[in-house]
Amino acid sequence: MHTVVVGTTGVTASDVLAVARGGARVELSDEAVSALAAAREIVEALAAKPEPVYGVSTGFGALATRHISPELRAQLQRNIVRSHAAGMGPHVEREVVRALMFLRLKTVCSGHTGVRPSVAQTMADILNAGITPVVHEFGSLGCSGDLAPLSHCALTLMGEGDAEGPDGTIRPAGELLAAHGIEPVELREKEGLALLNGTDGMLGMLVMALADLDTLYKSADITAALSLEALLGTDRVLAPELHAIRPHPGQGASAANMLAVLKGSELTGHHQDDAPRVQDAYSVRCAPQVAGAGRDTMTHARLVADRELASAVDNPVVLPDGRVESNGNFHGAPVAYVLDFLAIAAADLGSITERRTDRLLDKNRSHGLPPFLADDAGVDSGLMIAQYTQAALVSEMKRLAVPASADSIPSSAMQEDHVSMGWSAARKLRTAVDNLTRIVAIELYAATRAIELRVGLTPAPASQAAIAAARAAGVAGPGPDRFLSPDLAAADAFVRGGHLVEAVEPVTGPLA
Repeated sequence: MHTVVVGTTGVTASDVLAVARGGARVELSDEAVSALAAAREIVEALAAKPEPVYGVSTGFGALATRHISPELRAQLQRNIVRSHAAGMGPHVEREVVRALMFLRLKTVCSGHTGVRPSVAQTMADILNAGITPVVHEFGSLGCSGDLAPLSHCALTLMGEGDAEGPDGTIRPAGELLAAHGIEPVELREKEGLALLNGTDGMLGMLVMALADLDTLYKSADITAALSLEALLGTDRVLAPELHAIRPHPGQGASAANMLAVLKGSELTGHHQDDAPRVQDAYSVRCAPQVAGAGRDTMTHARLVADRELASAVDNPVVLPDGRVESNGNFHGAPVAYVLDFLAIAAADLGSITERRTDRLLDKNRSHGLPPFLADDAGVDSGLMIAQYTQAALVSEMKRLAVPASADSIPSSAMQEDHVSMGWSAARKLRTAVDNLTRIVAIELYAATRAIELRVGLTPAPASQAAIAAARAAGVAGPGPDRFLSPDLAAADAFVRGGHLVEAVEPVTGPLA
């Protein structure tokens, strides 16, 4: 099994995906263990002094003015975890919780938190055992970190609360730890706070969304090309020299992908035939501009994610010169903004995708295709309601595009009076990515059927490969009306699994 070694300088997006989705093992580097021990010495020295130090010998948030005596400090750390584990609502997905735990471990291993090496090792042991704390949908405001989600993870570390075992069964965390020979942690000064105070949940969801969107944007370029082909459009608008004079990188990449898919097609270039068109509709002609803008948004989001992956987010932090300083690095604004930005771009991609599908189904705009791509229009409804489903998904995408980060709600008796709502931005982006996958799948379903109805004209080799792979995966072709939902589910699984991209790349070469 693949192993990810956590050091002091952060982790990569690939590391997060390997642990969250691939079940990779986690190990601590010798450098990280040394840094943990050195920072712990600083915290213990401060704990022994009579002067109060935030997070070490004081309360938290609005209660930070109280100096806590040594005999109550272990109780203080337990209490912050128990009281902050106040999430409600549905359980969060296993991959999200694993990313959350792994990214908290990343910050702990930086040597800036003052956590003992044994605590970090126990965090790794829980990940390696496949134990996943039960984390709830609601409880994070995206400032002071993802407090409630991380608290539920820390509760498992203490052997309390509920967790999911590697078999998917939810049991008391203490039982699961015992079954895997893991000793619960007795938290000491600062450790409870250090386990809660990070942007790890929203960052983990950002990393996974970017991975999904990378495949999804390539898939959308392919389905846009298939629709252009099915509508007998022109590929001349995809010429590199046209995109070079407006040099947005994403736009150029998207146009190049579409051009590669359409190479060798007999269906393109017929826009001057029976019903001459000077130009194709915007949803066809401007596909690279819209998808490309989304790609450039992803580039910016990756920059933010990479910076955050290299960060140590905690409050207070232990600095190399021995100081323990309060700070505001737990504020999730940088991550929240790009999460919202990606949801906006995804909504627009879904919108233009649906417009192409609608065009394929409208006999007045499809340039010779049967109404709704039906086998016997009137007797058959064809894909009429598939487009309704797509439209409903697009409408939902628009609602999900409303920024969470534009909101703020004060908490902790006005001590935490401005928050990022980054966790909420991440949760709605996950739904948006899920919906966008379905929207692209419906365009695939319609466009492949439409191409097969263009009898006498040979589609591009890449298009043929896409159609053949889709049909082999259970995405049915033209014919009389049938129970449509299973067909759309097959198309969704085909796109979601990256199989559409896999089908065309042997013909086109790697897509950008």
